[in-house]
Amino acid sequence: MTLEIMITYAVLLLAVTLFVTEKLRTDLVAVLVMVILPWTGVITASEAFAGFSSNAVISVMAVMLIGYGVDRSGIMAVVAEFITKRVGKKEKNVMVSTSATVGIISSFMQNIGAAALFLPALRKIGRNANIPVSKIIMPMGFAAILGGTLTMVASGPLIILNDLLMESGNDPFNLFAVTPIGLALLGAGILYFYLFGRWVLPAAKGETKPSRTEEIRKTYNLPADIYEMTIPANSSLAGKSIEELEIWTTYGINILALSEAGSHLYSPWRKTRLQENQTIAVLGSQDNVTAFADNHQLTVKDNLKVFANLENEDRAGFAEIVIPPKSRMVGKKLADIGFRKNYKLEPVAFITRDGEKLNLSEVPFEAGMQMIVFGRWEDILRLKTSHDFAVLTEVQPPEPEPKTDKKKYALLAIAVAIGLVLAGFQLSLSFFTGAMLMILLGVIPKEEIYPAIDWKTVFLLAGLIPMGTAFENSGAAEYTASGIITLVGGWGTLGILFVIAIISMFFSLFMSNVAATVLLVPLVIMMGNSLGIDPTGLALLVAVSASNSFVLPTHQVNAFIMGPGGYRNADYLKAGSLMSVIFLVVSVTMIYLFFV
Repeated sequence: MTLEIMITYAVLLLAVTLFVTEKLRTDLVAVLVMVILPWTGVITASEAFAGFSSNAVISVMAVMLIGYGVDRSGIMAVVAEFITKRVGKKEKNVMVSTSATVGIISSFMQNIGAAALFLPALRKIGRNANIPVSKIIMPMGFAAILGGTLTMVASGPLIILNDLLMESGNDPFNLFAVTPIGLALLGAGILYFYLFGRWVLPAAKGETKPSRTEEIRKTYNLPADIYEMTIPANSSLAGKSIEELEIWTTYGINILALSEAGSHLYSPWRKTRLQENQTIAVLGSQDNVTAFADNHQLTVKDNLKVFANLENEDRAGFAEIVIPPKSRMVGKKLADIGFRKNYKLEPVAFITRDGEKLNLSEVPFEAGMQMIVFGRWEDILRLKTSHDFAVLTEVQPPEPEPKTDKKKYALLAIAVAIGLVLAGFQLSLSFFTGAMLMILLGVIPKEEIYPAIDWKTVFLLAGLIPMGTAFENSGAAEYTASGIITLVGGWGTLGILFVIAIISMFFSLFMSNVAATVLLVPLVIMMGNSLGIDPTGLALLVAVSASNSFVLPTHQVNAFIMGPGGYRNADYLKAGSLMSVIFLVVSVTMIYLFFV
């Protein structure tokens, strides 16, 4: 063992320790490694920073932009709505359809993005169908991870794999080379939960902490549901203003928004006149809304279509507002200040200091009086800039609403990117061309280009690539490979495949799956060359097995769904252990049959 090998091992040990202990963020650990290595003399400064120009890093950035553009265009929201409306309320139907869809979506966008897209829909289905959300959220999350094995751009390990193969003198894989393995893994995962879900999944209700909207609603006994209806030509509403209808006093309901010819008006002013063919969103109890609809010849829709965003708690909800002592609003009524007209928010209740709810239209503002409003978070955030109102509810900036008129442009960009890859052009160039098309066609606004890229992942990838170079230059890769060959060389091809898959899985549980791939691929290539086994097949097994991360909530998708599903570490151990074994058997079998 040379000094260079010992130095390389020492840097690796430092990185693994920091990854496991989480003393530093993962991307900062990668940057630290990138900075330390050239100072040791194991690699040059140019080699240390070469990761930023690598095909893998550029490809990851391009895939992030394309995934963001797809989400921004609203394509995936349409898919999610289509699926969830047609699966009914049977637990297994919901699980299979959403898992399959999320898995396929994950093949071309970040798996956590695909999981986040379906999470609100699954929560709603669970609530309406009386299905414990824990029974459907974990299968969806696991499917998002499994979907990361469907294409060579579906996950960081697979994207970086081709660079590692080319550096070692091997041919890269084409875009769909891994698809048979991914489909087998995704199918096996769905079948696993379909057959054994009732035994391995907990019956938890999800996170117990109520959302900000739900907490306010329960505290002040406010209506929970929003209803949508279109005003027909024979309706008595046509031509009347909201004020004339006396909907607040007569029906106890609130009109949250109206739409006509694609134009939306939120919290319409009391003088706004309703017209035929307009669609309105109404907040109130079911009995009150039904009475209002019957009296004015309206038909209540089964679901929100035009104003689905008002039902999404990431975009709209209730907020508590207090009148400060020096507010100019003190002594004035709602009608005096045109609250709805100026602030685009719907007042739902006034609360006195004693907790008494008062009639909105007749009560003048008093210092210390509390008002409950409903509206979009972006409008509530604007209210926070006013010195006349104090917003008590914590509000985070909402995600931008989808640009639904750009769907065809987003699909065109994806088609161009995939077409260029299939035509033989470099992956990074092909996908960045697709991403640039999205930008030029307005799918991704120019001010959202850089926020759309997860720079932590970019630096993680770029920072870890030098570690692989150090293993090659120092001889540590050859030294380690020789040791493993001595240990397992006589085990036969299948035995070696299982050992490689288990080591890859173990590494990915405690450190970045990209880091595991960077470290192990050079080793298995050497092993393959020495043992007479196709080294590219072994390398592919490493990159695929790096996604075998189910027994602990260390994967970002598992961590993301832990709260909403009400899961504990023991739940992942119970459901994830068998999933990991299935993943291991299926991946090794597919690699053995098709690649070695």
